[in-house]
Amino acid sequence: MVDESSLTEKSRIMDGARIKRAISRLASEIVEENHGAKDLYIVGIRRRGVPLAERIAEKIDSLEGVRPLYGIIDITLYRDDLSTVGANPIVNRTELTEDIEGKVIVLVDDVLYTGRTIRAAMDQLMDFGRPRKIQLAVLIDRGREHREVPIQADFVGKVVPTKQTEIIRVMLKEFDDTEGVGIFEKPAE
Repeated sequence: MVDESSLTEKSRIMDGARIKRAISRLASEIVEENHGAKDLYIVGIRRRGVPLAERIAEKIDSLEGVRPLYGIIDITLYRDDLSTVGANPIVNRTELTEDIEGKVIVLVDDVLYTGRTIRAAMDQLMDFGRPRKIQLAVLIDRGREHREVPIQADFVGKVVPTKQTEIIRVMLKEFDDTEGVGIFEKPAE
């Protein structure tokens, strides 16, 4: 993990209004691709995927007049780098109150980078049942050149090609004092 206080912001690529427009577009594309909201189950990946998933579910409700099922997963115990997280990782609850069997799961995360978080989320979902389909919605896709596993998003708010030395930071009112997305530079080693 990088000490966030040592990061330097290079540019702000989204503000609150742009995030809101991206959420609206993602919700519309999800509804369009799935021919409505029937059998949709919007699942946010802890941390910042959760408020994004809530916003997408709310927008789908306003578009279709039907609120899709909504859930939360915590992938901590499914990470392939768990040994590097620390001796006592903090594990939050996974909240899938409805059966996922036969549903169209839309996993929601803030940033798609290596794909490992999404792989862990899919592993966890399979422990809960067999959905009809799993789709992926992300606010930011850092580009295919960073992928370590063959995972691509079905719905993308914005593609932002980045260098390895850069970090994308999604700031949401639920966790931060502001709304926005910035590109930050890691300090030189």
